Order: sequence, then structure tokens, then C-alpha cells
Amino acid sequence: MDTRPTINTMSAKTAAASSPSSGSPSSGAVSTDAHANGSADARARETLSPVARALDDAVMAMLARQTGGLSPLAFATAGFDWATHMMTAPGRRMDLYADYAGIMQRAALGLWLSPMLLTSAAKAEAEGKTPLAVLYDAFDALEAWIDKAVDAAPGVSLRHREMMRFAARQQLEPLRPENYLLTNPDAIRRTMREGGANLVRGWTNWMTDFGRYFGRETGTERLNGEFRVGETLAATEGSVVYRNHLIELIQYKPTTEDIHATPVLITPAWIMKYYILDLSAHNSLVRYLTEQGYTVFMISWRNPNGEDGALSFDDYRTQGVLSALDAVSALVPGEPIHAVGYCLGGTLLSIAAAALARDGDDRLASLTLLAAQTDFRDPGELSIFIDEGQLDLLDASMDVKGYLDAEQMSAAFMMLRSRDLVWRRYQRAYLYGETEQMFDLVAWNADATRMPYRMHSEYLRRLFLNNDFVQGRFDVDGRPVAVSDIRAPIFALGTEKDHIAPWRSVFKIHLFADTEVTFALTNGGHNAGVVSEPGRARRRHRVLHKDDQEHYLAPDEWLAAAELREGSWWPTWVEWLNARGPGRVPARAPRRAPTPTNLLPENEPLPPAPGDYVRG
Repeated sequence: MDTRPTINTMSAKTAAASSPSSGSPSSGAVSTDAHANGSADARARETLSPVARALDDAVMAMLARQTGGLSPLAFATAGFDWATHMMTAPGRRMDLYADYAGIMQRAALGLWLSPMLLTSAAKAEAEGKTPLAVLYDAFDALEAWIDKAVDAAPGVSLRHREMMRFAARQQLEPLRPENYLLTNPDAIRRTMREGGANLVRGWTNWMTDFGRYFGRETGTERLNGEFRVGETLAATEGSVVYRNHLIELIQYKPTTEDIHATPVLITPAWIMKYYILDLSAHNSLVRYLTEQGYTVFMISWRNPNGEDGALSFDDYRTQGVLSALDAVSALVPGEPIHAVGYCLGGTLLSIAAAALARDGDDRLASLTLLAAQTDFRDPGELSIFIDEGQLDLLDASMDVKGYLDAEQMSAAFMMLRSRDLVWRRYQRAYLYGETEQMFDLVAWNADATRMPYRMHSEYLRRLFLNNDFVQGRFDVDGRPVAVSDIRAPIFALGTEKDHIAPWRSVFKIHLFADTEVTFALTNGGHNAGVVSEPGRARRRHRVLHKDDQEHYLAPDEWLAAAELREGSWWPTWVEWLNARGPGRVPARAPRRAPTPTNLLPENEPLPPAPGDYVRG
């Protein structure tokens, strides 16, 4: 039996354009401007002739290839907004001109006088008056001036300010003095100390990267031989107990004689391989849970190809979350389930949980959301890439293949953090001659995934752009769902340095949930904050429980009231799970899930973890 949808890229695009994400609100809620705009764009596309639509798509796809997926029209609109508002503020322009002239004058004077005023290089270095020190100070002043200029224009929208700041940063970062050999003191000292050997290694690194780029080498092909999926990564022992076209469900082998009666089902994000939660033996959340006596199930998403372009966001709910939930219920009958979602997997799980509760399905014992947003009004730095112009360009770039390339998604994240992910790597690799050190998290990050056309377009519009879920417009099976439908207790985790799902955005679960919420905030970022095993140095977290009858605390009030605990958040979470389980039972060995949709052969041995889909 093959449940694979048969589609072509045009049908995928048509489905995406006519889906609820792009159409009119079906719940009767008042539309936001973004939602109304999306509806108008969808109607306009539907009125085009096939030839006109194909021509428009071809132009947009060509533009997307030339700009790396960024819409120049969107940035031009932001620039026009800023420039026209600045035209009405001559006083602010005058102040900016004066500040800029002062910066340039001080820099020129400092560069001219610094070698003359000081007689010794040691004294110049000590007093910070060398030409390089003056150059660095001038660059820092220019960077601050650009931020001031972006903020100076009156009446410019916050989004357009951030887009202008982002565009200015992309232009400024390549000019940073430390990017050049003759203006990087560390590179100069290293070159003199090593007799230029660092530059030879840097040239070798550049040639290697050049060959990889033009050879179209994938991230998985670059993995160090020390890190292999199924051996050193994703190596916790288990079996695939369920498979359909979209997911494999892994059940992990118990490591204790008796176990908690309530199993754990984890829904990872589909924009990453699931084994971020099963990295090496020492930092595997899956292994930790099994050692605490839990039966753990994990969804492993299929890496889509061109045939999967018509898969919808709701397919990920039904063929993903609900199919996995049905399989676990069949394997552990009569027991509720601790459901866990990470990143966008948590958002999808929240929607599925809301629909289950709305329809009277009480199979969830609890809901854990790890760095997962339900409200997307403040989605973090990714908002720079989210408007109708950007999404139309993205749709065009996905049109031919039926999916979004992993490299394009990776490029967007690299632009958001270009100083750390691009230019500092450039300095280390080419000026210092250092070889990038491979470790498990880096190896996982290189193992990227693709996005099906329709699903990717839908969730960007319905969640990031229109914020339909918390606005009461997200329909499931023809009726809207809301976070307030969820009745299971919630454990939500935010991370202090998260630029994907900022913790204050994750914290908004308090605003919409009508059930008890325990919120934890850990140090670290979106990935390293979650993968934070016990015993790891310099780990800490805060935690505070809120009953469903307690009043809301603002984020800063919460920070003041929450208990600060040293160490990993994992034991705190397991303690929370333990308090919401009925007791312990004999250990359960993995076996095939007896559900009608299971594509695994009935009379053959179960495939061992990590399964086949993770290798796609």
C-alpha cells in the first residue's frame, strides 16, 4: 500500500494559493491587514490565465535565484518608507550629517596624528592610539551612527526599521576591519609568528570550500567520519514500530526493569532532523528519559522531494501527530500520553492538542513545548523574511522543484547571524588557517532537510504572517481551534538567547492557555539551551508554576518571582512529568503498532532505530 500523494508542482502551487492560509477567514473572525492582504493576493492569482501565471512565476523564480530568496521589492518598500519620512525631518537630518562629519573628522585626524604623537609602538598600543585602534573606534562609531540613522526617521513602522537595520548590517559586515589581513592585529601577529603558514592553511581551506560549493556537496557528505547517524549520532537503541508516507515512529528500548505507565511521544520540528534530541550518548534527551524509566516514542519526519510538494500543513497534523498518537495508543492501550513538541513541532502539536480537546479526545496526560511559539506577533529575527512580497518570491523559488532546498533555508539563518556564522568563520578559516572543529551539534546542523512547497507556504502564511492560531482563524476539520481549548497541563521551556523563538514570545502561552502552565527559562540558545544535559558546566534555569486560576505575570515580573536553580532543566522537567503519572508497570519491548495505516510488514523484524527516513 502506497499512501504517497500524486501531484505536480502546478497543483501544489494552486493548492497553496487557495488554502485557508491564503484565502478568506473561515471562522468569521475580524481580519488583520496581513490576512486580508493574503486573501487579495490569492484571489488575484486565481483570476490569472495559466500563461500569465506561468510568466509571472518565471520572473519571480529568476529574481529569487539572483537574490538568494530575498525580495528586493520588500526591501525597496522599507527603504522608501524610511527615506520619505526622513524627508519631512530636516532637523534630524542635520543632526545626522553633523554626527557623521564628526566621526569622519576624528577618524582622519586620528589616523594622521597617531604615528606622530607617540614615539614608541608600545606606548601607542598601551594608550590605544595606534592607527588600527583609531580605525576600529571609527568603525564602531559608524556602526552606532547607522543604528541612530535607522531609528531617527519619524513614523516608520517597526518592521521596516528592522529590515533597514538588517540590510545595513549585511552591507557593513564585509567592511569590518578584522576581516582583512592588514587590519586584523591577531592575523598579523599569527602570520609573523608562523612565518605565513597560517595563510597557506587558509588558502587550502578556501580551495576546499570552493570545491565543495561548486561540487554541490551536501551537508551530510561533509560530516566527519567520527559522527555517523546510527552509530555515534542517533544511536539510542530502539525500533521503528510504525511507518507511513510521512513519518517513521521509533520506540526506544527500555533500560529499567519497570517503567512509568504513561509513555512519552516527541514531535520534533520538520525543518531539522529529529536526532537533535538524540545526539551523542552523553547528551541524548531520549537516553536520559529511558534511564528515568519512561517509554519514549519519537517521530522521524520523511525528508520530502519533488513528489511531496502538495503535502499540506494539515497532512503533517494528520499523517504526523495523529497517526503517531494512534500508534502509541494502540501499543499502550488505556494509558494517557505525555506529548512533547520542539520548535515548530511544538506549534503543530499545540494545534493538534487543541483540536483533540475541542473534540473530547482526552488522550494527552500533559503537553510539553520546547522553544515553541503559539503566538507569532513577535517571532524574532525571522520576521524580517515574512511578508507577502517575500513569501510570493519564496513560492516562486519552490515552484519548479516542489520543495525548498535545505541550502536556501540555511542561507537565511546565516544572514540573520552573519557576523558569527559567516565572517568570524571566514576569519578563522582563511586568516588564521584554522580547521573547523566538528562536534555532534555541528554535525547535526549540517544534516539539513527540505520543505514541501504547500506545507511550507501554508505555515509561513497561517502562523508567521497571519497569526491565525491565536486570532481564532485556524480551522481544523472545518472549525476553528484555540489554545484555550487545551485542557492538559502545560510545561513550556524558553531559552535566554533564542533568536528563532524568543523566550518572551514563547512565554505568551500564559496569555492564551486556560490550563495550568509551568514555565522554565534556561540559559543558552535555541538548540544548545534545549540540549542541556545534567552535569554540563555553567547551566542554570528558572522555573515557576501557574495554576489556571492565578493571575498573569508579565515577563519581567515572572523573572523576579521564578525560582533560580543551578544545573540542567531536564531533572526539573522529569520531576514535573513524574507528578502527572499514575505509577509504574513492567517494561515494554518495542513491537509493531497494530494500526490499519502501518506500512511496516507484519511478519518481518522491526527496522532498528534510527530507521530509514532520517537518512534521506
